[in-house]
Amino acid sequence: MGEKIGALAARFTMVEFPTTSAQGSAEFMQHLFGFGSTAYGPDYTDVDMGGGRLLGFQADQDEAPAGPLVVFQVDDLDAARRAVVDAGGQVTVEPFDFPGGRRFHFREPGGNELAIWTPALPSE
Repeated sequence: MGEKIGALAARFTMVEFPTTSAQGSAEFMQHLFGFGSTAYGPDYTDVDMGGGRLLGFQADQDEAPAGPLVVFQVDDLDAARRAVVDAGGQVTVEPFDFPGGRRFHFREPGGNELAIWTPALPSE
């Protein structure tokens, strides 16, 4: 999957930003850098930076992070949640489904909020 972080194999995949306009932020990135985007409704847009790295823009103020939210991908979300707690982290948002997978948020001991996700299993 990626570089081993402690007992957890993870890779950095995205940073999610709060925004007042998901579409406006995505259009800016496209104009400036040529990055394509995918809108998931009016309040959320992913911008593809290439190499499996995304920028997410969240305009729903009830769901937007307070600041940039770094997101890591793992194969086993339940094991990752246990590892976060065992390492002294505090789960701030329990695992939830979203288009494309599941994720949860947590705070590390220094106070930074991060997230871990896993892709949805392919439909059978």
